[in-house]
Amino acid sequence: MIIKAPQPFTFEAPDSNRAVLLLHGFTGNTNDVKRLGRYLNQQGYTVHAPLYKGHGVDPETLIHTAPEEWWQSAIEGYEYLRSLGYEKIAVGGVSLGGVFSLRLAEEFETTGVLTMSAPALAKNRDSLNKRIVDYAINFKKLQGTYNPIADDEAILSEEYDMPELTRLQHIINDTSEKLSVIESPVHILRGMKDDDYYCQSADVIYSGVKSRIKSVKSFVNTGHIMTLGAERDRVYEEVHYFLEGLSWND
Repeated sequence: MIIKAPQPFTFEAPDSNRAVLLLHGFTGNTNDVKRLGRYLNQQGYTVHAPLYKGHGVDPETLIHTAPEEWWQSAIEGYEYLRSLGYEKIAVGGVSLGGVFSLRLAEEFETTGVLTMSAPALAKNRDSLNKRIVDYAINFKKLQGTYNPIADDEAILSEEYDMPELTRLQHIINDTSEKLSVIESPVHILRGMKDDDYYCQSADVIYSGVKSRIKSVKSFVNTGHIMTLGAERDRVYEEVHYFLEGLSWND
């Protein structure tokens, strides 16, 4: 089966000065934030979501990209909105997209920062590599080529080993070490059905940023990919509520 690869998207709102950059997670793609993007566009926001290099395609391609290239994709998304003439840009993302949102706020001017299920410290390399193995299995299932014997997790773990994951760990940890430079308003969302690691990370991020306006919101029946979970409509409303409170006209 031929799989149609996800694409970056831009939903423009005519006569709006409000732009939002949405960022997906590690091994995710723009489909993870597309429904949220459409919702925000209906509320009058221009929304852009880049696709990280190597994501949304076959696992062989993914493992031959580097975390710095994914980060560059996020930067290019921010610069794209700038090229459209937007001076006020809020950034937000899921998991690694939340980390990249914080990193953008550390290095660029941002109107507000929204994180969803963002890690404060990198997981160990085996946990990160398992994400790639799960990605490979799901991709093979979509293709119709999955073989439970040939595609055993132990076999795929060796086949899709990605040494560059240590660099991803560095990016996540380095971002957390610099949280104190962030002054933009920050809103942190977490799902209480997510791993404790991510739930506790929300508190670490909250304590680390020095923004005068910062908050944490918990969703009891939500897991890791908050934008697609059982409470996604409430998540969208919460995101909108935060964005409406930002200073777009200063």
